[in-house]
Amino acid sequence: MTDDDPTPDRAVSPFMSEAAFRSLHAELCRRAPTGPEHRRGTLAHLTPERVAAAAAAVRLGRTISLAAPIETQPGPDDPQPAVYRLTAPTAPETGAPGVHFALDRFAMNVHGDAHSHLDALCHVVFDGELHGGVPESRLASGGARGLTLDLVRDGIVGAGVLLDVPRLRGVPWLEPGDFVTAEDLTAAEEAQGVRIGPGDLLLVRVGHRRRRRETGAWDAAQARAGLHPECMRLLAERQVAVLGSDGNNDTAPSPVPGVSFPVHVLAVHALGMHLLDYLDLDELADACAELGRRRFLCTVAPLRLPGATGSPVNPIAVL
Repeated sequence: MTDDDPTPDRAVSPFMSEAAFRSLHAELCRRAPTGPEHRRGTLAHLTPERVAAAAAAVRLGRTISLAAPIETQPGPDDPQPAVYRLTAPTAPETGAPGVHFALDRFAMNVHGDAHSHLDALCHVVFDGELHGGVPESRLASGGARGLTLDLVRDGIVGAGVLLDVPRLRGVPWLEPGDFVTAEDLTAAEEAQGVRIGPGDLLLVRVGHRRRRRETGAWDAAQARAGLHPECMRLLAERQVAVLGSDGNNDTAPSPVPGVSFPVHVLAVHALGMHLLDYLDLDELADACAELGRRRFLCTVAPLRLPGATGSPVNPIAVL
């Protein structure tokens, strides 16, 4: 590879033509769950029996948060951070006798490049449509409720599976712009002694959070590690229910010229798969390596915002 050659010495090119992407998109649309529960998207693979099996596999009762702390200071990847302030006790109350309450208020953008959040199925618009061919206009009229956050008002609970790609490659993190291939995922399965299957909540670690902690924040909208779009074919074949990452799931710059966020389009729009963006998987990765297991109970509890396009979340892994 020369300095002028943008293609890494890898078996898979980082680039995919728009025509190839649209062909894959059409294929995955055909693979999307159908039938009475088709509006649940790939959550249809997460059956009550699979939830019960995941709960029965808990051994230690150890819980680990998979969310990053919500930040209130602006940074290169968070120009509009959450706004938090203490609203009470007020000055006249401070030091006064009797009972007073400490009160606070916060506001935040749901989708961003710094905090952990879940994408609802109405989050991605592609060619004027939402998942399942629902017209984009239904968002403004409130008619997209079958695809909004209300779909997961009861939470998402199932078997989480962690695939640690930096550990597979022997590096602390993937550099921004690098990508995870389907071959990386299957190699990580073999090396880490696990196999993703129907109904799983797949968490792919790229080391984004560790890099951010050790080198400082950067403009992740312009450069970040993520999954190659071809990975989505494997996830569809294995009937994965949810995909999450410590990055955005998408590589930046986009590997598909003319199509931004191709993994989001293939997952949310084509398959109907909820995404978890910007998790913190470092503590979980260390625990999984120590225990020699990459499968655990995972719970995701979004806020009750019926018409929302997503929610901040604090997923919990239970080992």
